[in-house]
Amino acid sequence: MRQPIKEFAPKSAVDLLFILKYARWRLPLRQKYQSIVENKYGIEVGGPSTLFKTVLPLYQSIGGLDGVNFSADTIWEGRIKAGEDFNYYGNKSGRQYIAEATDLSEIATARYDFLLSSNCLEHLANPIKGLVEWKRVIKVDGGLILVLPNKRSNFDRRRPITKFEHLLDDFTSDVGEDDLTHLDEILALHDLPMDPPAGDLEHFRERSLKNFQNRTLHHHVFDIQLITQMLNYVGFEILDMTTTRTDFFALARKNFEDSPNAG
Repeated sequence: MRQPIKEFAPKSAVDLLFILKYARWRLPLRQKYQSIVENKYGIEVGGPSTLFKTVLPLYQSIGGLDGVNFSADTIWEGRIKAGEDFNYYGNKSGRQYIAEATDLSEIATARYDFLLSSNCLEHLANPIKGLVEWKRVIKVDGGLILVLPNKRSNFDRRRPITKFEHLLDDFTSDVGEDDLTHLDEILALHDLPMDPPAGDLEHFRERSLKNFQNRTLHHHVFDIQLITQMLNYVGFEILDMTTTRTDFFALARKNFEDSPNAG
């Protein structure tokens, strides 16, 4: 019998904000997602995430989990270090990698049973490149659980949805993570009152110009159609797409070692 999900006690201000944001809400199809990770060994890009403790509680079911962050000093996690120091739930820990989400070359191909990522892909200037790399480190028939923010409930609400053709151009041009193509649009349309840490417009501008160091910008804005186009292009089989007031949830499977489109 499946063990009941324990209530998550906040350990930080970030955890508390997530609990208040989601008002103790749970993803309706969470058992389908849990079956992808249960007693299996995976990796999380951009974690650990409070969402996987609250809204979609997966950490309790996981057999083992490693983590990737772009830097040893992040706004979200503070100071971290590479090695066996990725603590994701209670006394559960795995290996911490310090690497770009678009370059996991330190990790062997088909190493993991699944990959998790929550509210991370929007911070990538080249998200298709990221997805291609994420697919590489997953085993054939392995799972991808991807969560992206729904602009209706955050500071992107005034921005247009990014066109798939633009993402494809970024991929084929091998755009780097120092790209600031969308900065003018972001500065003009970012809803500052919905993003208190951004401060006033001048502070936000200064922070944004240093995005390569802090990675706070949302380069692109997503909806279900765009997420579907990306996953299809890279060669994932989509098993579920769920929209909530705050997020888009995607569950997908890697069916082939290589993608005919992404190579």
